[in-house]
Amino acid sequence: MIKHRLNLVISLSLLGIFLTAIQISSAPLFYIKAKNGMVSTQDHYASKVGLDVLKKGGNAVDAAYAIGYALAVTHPQAGNLGGGGFMVLYDANSDKTVALDYREKAPLAAHKDLFLLENGKVSKTKSRFSALSVGVPGTVLGLETAHQRYGRLDRKVLLDYAIKLAEKGFVVQDDLEIALKRYKVNLEKHEETKAMFFKGDNIYKTGDILKQPALAKTLKRIKKHGSKDFYHGKIAKQLVRYIKSKGGIITKDDLQRYQPVWRDVVTGEYKNLRIASMPPPSSGGIALIQSLNILSHFDIRAMGHNSAETMHIMSDTLKYVYSDRARYLGDTDFVDVPIKKLISKQYAETIANKISTQNIVNSDDVFQDAVSIQESTDTTHFVVVDKDGNSVSNTYTLNFTFGNGMLAPKLGFLLNNEMDDFSAKPGVPNAYGLIGNEQNSIEPEKRMLSSMTPTIMFKNNKPFIITGSPGGSQIITTVLQVILNVVDHGMTIRDAVSAKRFHHQGKPDYLFVEKGFSKETIKELKEKGFLIKEAGSIGSAQSITRDDEGMLGAADPRKKNASALGL
Repeated sequence: MIKHRLNLVISLSLLGIFLTAIQISSAPLFYIKAKNGMVSTQDHYASKVGLDVLKKGGNAVDAAYAIGYALAVTHPQAGNLGGGGFMVLYDANSDKTVALDYREKAPLAAHKDLFLLENGKVSKTKSRFSALSVGVPGTVLGLETAHQRYGRLDRKVLLDYAIKLAEKGFVVQDDLEIALKRYKVNLEKHEETKAMFFKGDNIYKTGDILKQPALAKTLKRIKKHGSKDFYHGKIAKQLVRYIKSKGGIITKDDLQRYQPVWRDVVTGEYKNLRIASMPPPSSGGIALIQSLNILSHFDIRAMGHNSAETMHIMSDTLKYVYSDRARYLGDTDFVDVPIKKLISKQYAETIANKISTQNIVNSDDVFQDAVSIQESTDTTHFVVVDKDGNSVSNTYTLNFTFGNGMLAPKLGFLLNNEMDDFSAKPGVPNAYGLIGNEQNSIEPEKRMLSSMTPTIMFKNNKPFIITGSPGGSQIITTVLQVILNVVDHGMTIRDAVSAKRFHHQGKPDYLFVEKGFSKETIKELKEKGFLIKEAGSIGSAQSITRDDEGMLGAADPRKKNASALGL
């Protein structure tokens, strides 16, 4: 058994104290080269944890396990014990790529009309901010399942990082303060949440020390007993008791029955590169491959990066992709999804023939009987590659930033509101404007549809681009643009991740653009008939490229505390 402990000292001259914690004296690094391992996350603490695991001889899955728990402490707006997610993993030893689905499930007592009022309308409060919005969490068992199969180091050692961060505290960074400030009104409604993230009536701010003793105790129980305690033991009992006290319906049976699922990745090809991405209940992999298949019929490189012509073709492509998402996608354990058709070259060609630069595609015509739902933009994504080439692309979430805002007081972690990702009523958009249909309706133990797109792209049968992003419905377009920027526009991963982004999902019928696009391009798009809306930022694509010369890591500068670190 390999044993190691983290004993780094963080100097806090401002407060005149010292804490045993993760050293974060240096500024986050958004771009780095390395040969023997790489991590990229949205949080500098978590990146330091992942790097230290690699230094100690851990592999990519060991690092991912430690990062997942570290983010639950230092990035509580999205890192979590109370949520779920997806992992795409390449195992160099077997030369196989697999997908791990640890998405949340609907409780056994859930039903199709769970969020409908007597008048037949959807209650947004119930689906987003009540205890009924909580899906059965998958993170703890998901991370353990991946580690049991592929990990090398003792998980107890790997949990020490998160335990120390929770117990000894860490210095609050900009991104957490920004999130707390933005969601202050919702968080302070809950006494338990306010007690954790507020000092009196004020939120924790950059430079403050945040300690989470209840979370530390929970992590220690997981360290001692593994996931069993979370789903069958003391943690489970306390979690069920709290949710019930708030009017929720998750029971001990729900927790005991929960299991992650190993699934076959969805695969495709683009420009002689092989794509491996997440299958349903994530829509991300299918949507990404379908998009690339359609775009292969156009000379994107010749059109130019972020030109009006390129944005036109890509936007019209995405209208068809998102309409198919709404029409066909759901949990394949419950519904039939025509995966082969959706990712086929032949189907893509029929769509490509309907797209031209002469006219824009009418979203109303494309969607017709399709209806849409929407996900939160505050997921979190990280990537890891070790010296042997083992690669992990992981996206997990609470749905909304800080989930539904409720925090189990004796356990110290936030609850998700993933039930809003179901179609509460066909034709009624969820919080983010995506539409859904019966394929994604609520059923007991069903997994809700997602746009998360953890992806590995292969060149010469070796991992070449390892990427993904948070961003709800914007995840798919973010990952798509990162790939196109590298493959078609010849960018380094740094430039590919940093480049300005846009987004179109058909409904609502707007072309969303980040600040910085040329006035001429925007004018030309408006003249074509596009309705333009400016977006603050789109996605946060933590990414790594790998070739014979080594690795390049990029953390998205859209998040101030994102960091790429390597060996």
